[in-house]
Amino acid sequence: MFSYSRRLKHFISKTNSVHLHSPYMSKNPTYTKLFEELRRLDKLSAIDGILGWDHQVNLPKNSVDFRAETAAVFSELRHRESTRPEIGEWIAELTEADNLSPDEKVVVAQAKKDYDLSTKLPVDFVKRRAIAESEGYHTWSDAREKNDYGSYAPYIEKHVALCKEMASYMGRENDAYDFLVDQYDPGMDCETIDSLFTPLREELVPIVQQIVNSDVKADTSFLKGFDVEKQQKFLYEVVKALGLDLGTARIDSSIHPFCGGHTCDTRLTTRFDADNPMDSLFSVIHETGHALYQQGLPAEFTGTALGEAAGMAVHESQSRTWENQIARSKGFWEYWEPKYRDLFKEQLKDISSDKFYLAANKVALTTIRTDADEVTYNLHIMLRYELEKRLFSGELTAKDLPEAWNTLFEASFGFKPKDDREGVLQDVHWSEGMFGYFPSYCLGNLLSAQLWYAMQKDLTSVDADFSRGEFKEVLSWMRNHVHANAQRFKTKELCHIATGENFTHKYLIRYLKERYLPLYS
Repeated sequence: MFSYSRRLKHFISKTNSVHLHSPYMSKNPTYTKLFEELRRLDKLSAIDGILGWDHQVNLPKNSVDFRAETAAVFSELRHRESTRPEIGEWIAELTEADNLSPDEKVVVAQAKKDYDLSTKLPVDFVKRRAIAESEGYHTWSDAREKNDYGSYAPYIEKHVALCKEMASYMGRENDAYDFLVDQYDPGMDCETIDSLFTPLREELVPIVQQIVNSDVKADTSFLKGFDVEKQQKFLYEVVKALGLDLGTARIDSSIHPFCGGHTCDTRLTTRFDADNPMDSLFSVIHETGHALYQQGLPAEFTGTALGEAAGMAVHESQSRTWENQIARSKGFWEYWEPKYRDLFKEQLKDISSDKFYLAANKVALTTIRTDADEVTYNLHIMLRYELEKRLFSGELTAKDLPEAWNTLFEASFGFKPKDDREGVLQDVHWSEGMFGYFPSYCLGNLLSAQLWYAMQKDLTSVDADFSRGEFKEVLSWMRNHVHANAQRFKTKELCHIATGENFTHKYLIRYLKERYLPLYS
């Protein structure tokens, strides 16, 4: 999970530090003033992001109320600074200017979109939403621990109402959910998503059934008693080899793994379990994918559309490529397995390489999204997407959400979660009002597979490179085809530019068949 959204930057924290010395001079002096102001506002985002990271990693339990008040005050400050009249005057002037470069026009257009959103939202609304996010997160955390959905349900209602209120300020009260989806993935709406998800589901379900019904079963019973300190040592070695700059990044522990940050200050978290070592490893590789994207964005334009990620689907495509296509590949483990065995000699002494590799690529039905393999994962996302649509259409209320969750889950997986902790309470997103975010995960999986095949047309020896522990060529390809473009293009446009084809579900289906059917045939 990446804790980021430029279009909701006034409500969702992102750690977004910038280089202090990146002067930019335009032929248009007003543009230069706007550019520097966007960089200054970005530093406020950096502060807010650090507070958000601290909230989930370090905050004492009894300090929740004080932090909620702090968040409200800081949100008010950011809102006041970002809605200053002179910023609007500069944007209005630049919108009519005829001496801007194409890149400068991109920056002005995005600045206008952000400014319009900011100025149309009352300060009182901004404060109320900040308080609800802080309180909602800790209410969810307690409810999850106690399996008490009833105490959490009011925050679902509150956040849905706040999201609808926000959409109404933008004149989008009749299509509030489409409005939210567009904030995370510009240019996306339910019609577009449905055109991708519907055929994906039709072709994915038979693949899941074929694998689940196979006589071949991955055995993970030997993944027990893996010392946490040794796990930490290994994962640091891995992420450094993948290209993560640990001079400007750190890794901590949290309930829900996430990444927040930018080039100069990237924060990652994972979680450790001695009896589930693959969870921490693949989680941190996933978050490293997010961090590599952040660290690869053009630093000289940080704070503007030319230094920001294209959207959450693109962000997820980066994390999924590193977690799945790369870290679950044969080549990857040909290089890392001996090092892993050296750390965990006793646990792996009687385990063959084939058995170990199958365990790393285990496919099985599970109630928990973050524990799901990449074959079944998208079923979890499509379930949440369907529930969100129903919540915003009024077809479903927060009170009825657990029953609706269990019914849809049984239809997709053939059984129900044993309790709400395994069901509706498992994810952090709704506690912070992040509706419209979940589709990005599946869209990211689709894009990662499409990028994967496009990349292999240019790089013909990726698996051989992985088997030697070499990942620079892949990172360089992503830097050139994805990272460098920042927000110049929306998701569908970026996909076509990077791969030469329209956005489609077909490459994910191809990838899953080629990776998993041979393992489970």
